[in-house]
Amino acid sequence: MIRPNVQENFSRYADCIAACNAAAAACLKCAAACLEEPDTKKMSRCIALDMDCAGIANLAASYMLRNSEFAPLVCEDCAEVCKWCKEECERYDHWHCQECAKACAACMEMCLKMTA
Repeated sequence: MIRPNVQENFSRYADCIAACNAAAAACLKCAAACLEEPDTKKMSRCIALDMDCAGIANLAASYMLRNSEFAPLVCEDCAEVCKWCKEECERYDHWHCQECAKACAACMEMCLKMTA
């Protein structure tokens, strides 16, 4: 298989990389804010998913930036984790959870486009 050069792929991946970076930042912000909520035990699943989602979103962005042939596979996994994180965050009315859910939804959509 002949892969496009790095510049061509970066142009193709640019929007997805931005969405992954935005989701990772929103997830880390949400996790930190969840730790400040009165009942952190109730937020434990949200915090765990935030951390997982931030990690895989950063990983997906790095694969795309490196023009890895495995970028579509990582993007597929990232979309799945974003879906779970989005759904968990949507359960809460906290501003940080709502912001995170939106960022995860956008990342999920962009990553799914990379797998097609």
